[in-house]
Amino acid sequence: MENNEKNINKENEEASANTDNSNELLEIKKQLADTSDKYLRVLAEYDNFRKRSLKERDSIYGEAYVDCVKNLLPIIDNIERVLTLEGDEKFMEGLKLIVAQTHESLNKMGVTEIECKTFDPNLHNAVMHIDDEAYGENEIVEVFQKGYTYGERVIRYAMVKVAN
Repeated sequence: MENNEKNINKENEEASANTDNSNELLEIKKQLADTSDKYLRVLAEYDNFRKRSLKERDSIYGEAYVDCVKNLLPIIDNIERVLTLEGDEKFMEGLKLIVAQTHESLNKMGVTEIECKTFDPNLHNAVMHIDDEAYGENEIVEVFQKGYTYGERVIRYAMVKVAN
């Protein structure tokens, strides 16, 4: 009987040890799952931060680019206004070359002049309106100031006179 009691006690101790081991194992598995979850969350946050930083950098670059071009446009406008005046032929020829070279440089930079045939409120600023049957509806009659775009972004709206 004593042997039976010893065996039972030994089995109880082993069962207790197994229970402690399985509890310990469950606790370690839970800690591993928590750590893995934290790691995945930090990894996702870092990826989102990286993407947001790239987007902000590109946005800032585009803003700076547009601001720079916007500051040059009044100079180009004034040179083009001089071309409408009469003056020395060689001087005017030089100005024409400067204007052509400036427009070529703007095109290389991705800046394009807005086409002014039909009025589009997304590209044009109508400052005058006339009723004249000689022109079609929403036809641009006169351009007061050229407009420019950089990609899909409008740098400056074209100021125009619209008919009908």
